[in-house]
Order: sequence, then structure tokens, then C-alpha cells
Amino acid sequence: MKILLTADPELPVPPKLYGGIERIIDSLARKLGERNHNVGLVAHPESTTNVNEFFPWPGANSRSLIDSFRNTNTLKNSISRFNPDVLHSFSRLMYMLPLFRRSIPKIMSYQREPNMRTVRWASRLAGDSIRFTGCGEHVAVRGRQAGGQWFGIHNFVELDKFTFIESVSVDAPLVFLSRLDRIKGAHNAIEIAKRTGQKLIIAGNYAEQGEDAMYWQDVIKPEIGKNNIEYIGPVDDVQKNELLGQAKAMIVPIEWDEPFGIVFAESLACGTPVISSPRGALPEIVRQGIDGFLVNSIDEGVLAASKLDSIDRKNCRMRVEEKFTVDVICDAYETLYRSMIK
Repeated sequence: MKILLTADPELPVPPKLYGGIERIIDSLARKLGERNHNVGLVAHPESTTNVNEFFPWPGANSRSLIDSFRNTNTLKNSISRFNPDVLHSFSRLMYMLPLFRRSIPKIMSYQREPNMRTVRWASRLAGDSIRFTGCGEHVAVRGRQAGGQWFGIHNFVELDKFTFIESVSVDAPLVFLSRLDRIKGAHNAIEIAKRTGQKLIIAGNYAEQGEDAMYWQDVIKPEIGKNNIEYIGPVDDVQKNELLGQAKAMIVPIEWDEPFGIVFAESLACGTPVISSPRGALPEIVRQGIDGFLVNSIDEGVLAASKLDSIDRKNCRMRVEEKFTVDVICDAYETLYRSMIK
């Protein structure tokens, strides 16, 4: 098959630093190439993913109306030049507007809850030529309310970047690894660690302005250096692997509907159970009492932290191997591609 992938224009594929979906697109493109598909990519001009044909976006801001018009025209021209069997977009739905009436199979993949109005119009205009995917069934369920055919296809983990650790020491720390925004629940992790007397290592970026900056300054920072609470800042892939592997559990008790959260699957890939909340896609990732615990309160979190020895870390790794690898997800996308090609 000839498959044309698109990414948002802000970051290269793969990203030079952080960029979750850009990493997913890079891995998917490489895996499709390994499976002898002809792969094209429309993305940031500095993208370095090895594909058969590359088309750079001229506009760097997906929120700019002028850049959006320029990118829409670029995608149209890329279709004419590459002539794909299927167009798979991880970028703006608007870029596909001139293609809605054309019969070329189109897939729009969402990493967050979609704009219901634009999905409704796209499904009406494109009809049977378009399918929608969400990075989990949670997103797909929301999208179906706007119409169209939806599929929940998860994000994935590159297993070779994460080392399975079968056991950790009895005094192994809990780890919070995420952005230090209130919705990620670092304050909940701190309270649970304090009540259980366990060490907590916090890793991630914090905001320097706005409400989340105040959250860091007023709520989180005053706890650092007390009660065995340590902050180590942001971490790269190597540091992340080491940090998660040595943890008794990753504890990120979210206060929002997480669309997927790759870090949860990354933790399980190391064999490290997860303590989080039963919101968004978390019930799709973590099996209660098998891969970790999904809790609704601080008290439940304290109880979960006391039961971590009951979790078999091999089950955590197997969960990822069975559900969240590039091979598994590439299989799902290939099945969808073939179902659309007439």
C-alpha cells in the first residue's frame, strides 16, 4: 500500500526533545516501511523520519489561519504527487477540507477529545470515504456522538527503550512522572506518600506562568525536601527508563479525563505497576489489581500503596507486550487501511 501520513507542523518527526505523538508517527512510519509499504510523510521541514517521500509544511503554526490555508494547499498537492491508497492524518482536520468530496480513503486520528462540530461536518461531507480513530476507546466514544465511523486504536511503547525489572528493593521509591499541572495530581501523590511514609521522587516540567505556575509555587514546591519528597526535574528517555525501573510504583493520580497517557504504558513496560485514577483511558491501560490500582480518593491511594507487593511485575510487562507495542498497533491500522481500499 501507499500510505501518506501527516503530523502537526509545530514539531519535527521524530521530535528533537519532547513530543509524544511525533514519536508515535515516527515509529509507525518506520514500521510500515519495514512491512514493505510505500510511506509518505507531510510534516515539519526538519523531520528526519526515513520515508519514501517527504513533503514539508510551509506553515509552522496550526492555529494560524494563513498557515492553515498554506498547509491545506500543500496537502492537496502532496496527494497529487504521491497518489496514496490512503491518507492518514494526525494533523488538523481542516487540512483535508478540499479532499472531503474525493473518494480517496481518509483517516483522521485524534489524541484528545475532538471538536464535535468539525467532526459532524467532516463526516457529512466526506461520507464513507473517512474514518476516525481515537487514541483509546474513551476518545472514540466521545467522537461517535458527533457521527462518523470511529475506532479506538491506542498509542504504543517502543519496548526496546524500556528495560523490564523483575523485582525492586523493599525501600524502592514511588515515582511521579508527568507535567506538574494540577490535573496530573502531584499533590495527591505527595499526600499518599506522606501518609504511607514512602519516598516519592517527582520528575517532570512545571509551568513558569499562569495558574499552573502558581500550583507549582504554592502547592508542590513547599513540599520538596521534606518527608522524603524529592524533585529531580525533567528526564530524557534514558533517565526515564532508569527512574521507572527502580520504582515500586508510578503514582500519577490524575484529576482529568486522560486521553491515553503514554507514560502509564511506559511504566508497565518496565514492570512497574501504576497507581492512578479510573478516568479517561486509564481503565483501558491498567487492570485493577493486576497492573496496579485505580483509586478514587487519597484513602484508596493509601490502601493501594500498601498492596503493591501483590502485583506481579511480569504481568505489567506482558500487558504492554500484548496491547501496546508498535507491532500490535500497526496491525490495527493496517486492518483499517485495507478495509477502506476498494
